[in-house]
Amino acid sequence: MTCGIAGPICKRMAGPPPKPWPTGLAEQVEPLVRRVLAPNPSPYTYTGTETYVVGAGSNVAVIDPGPAEPAHLEALLGAIGDAKVAAIMCTHTHRDHSPASRPLAEKTGAPIVGCAPLVLDDSGPRADAAFDRDYAPDRVMEDGEAMTGDGWTLRAVHTPGHTSNHLCFALEESGALFTGDHVMGWSTSVVVPPDGDMTAYMASLDKLYAREDTVYYPAHGPQIDKPRQLVRGMIGHRRQRENQIVRILAENGTMRAADFVPLMYKGLDPRLIGAAEMSVTAHLIDLERRGMIARSGEIWTAQ
Repeated sequence: MTCGIAGPICKRMAGPPPKPWPTGLAEQVEPLVRRVLAPNPSPYTYTGTETYVVGAGSNVAVIDPGPAEPAHLEALLGAIGDAKVAAIMCTHTHRDHSPASRPLAEKTGAPIVGCAPLVLDDSGPRADAAFDRDYAPDRVMEDGEAMTGDGWTLRAVHTPGHTSNHLCFALEESGALFTGDHVMGWSTSVVVPPDGDMTAYMASLDKLYAREDTVYYPAHGPQIDKPRQLVRGMIGHRRQRENQIVRILAENGTMRAADFVPLMYKGLDPRLIGAAEMSVTAHLIDLERRGMIARSGEIWTAQ
């Protein structure tokens, strides 16, 4: 799943388009970019994970190789063709993004680069059930660091929040940004503590809003042709959510995170209730840090 317990929820969320979907097909989305849809649709992944093959010359990069599904690996190898794979690049390590990096590396000899392995604090609740524990990059890319190939340059943009190790990749030749799960084409991402962090997520949205990328290619959903407009709307949506939480808490007194969900998410798919509670929790923690609310254990109160 794209985010396992960290799946996407928001007012933009909609059902997937009618089938057939282009699963396994190499779609040319711009001269340097092809997209291959993995066969892993779900309420959390929309029609599935979208892997991108970047480059039109002697070598290419593969972004978010996806789940280790044999059919998807075969489709990727077909899209790569005779080109050399210069790098297998991962935005983060949820299990629908990075596991195929290993069999693809074995087939092509390419290095695995991009995000850092995820390390969580063992002292608190675990949130890594959906993380790829076996991810082992040959090179971790720092913010602003570039990977180059035949006619392409991909620069890392550090965007923590959805996960602490999340990166986007900017294609300098065209102005495109591969946004992983930080900005998606069908919904916002849920931010799941303790690894997910709403404060960092909002800062990363501000960081993207300050950029001048011309198009976003997310790992789920359609491409985003007006990226700054969408990011501005996402920031506004999150601010509305936090204002809603503060108001509900003031009206109801002490509450647990789960109590907010039926009041905030009308008509929510029951399969997403747990994810909604995690998103609320991330907002509550952020509001607590800013001194706007307080808590005692699992009980939250207005200041």
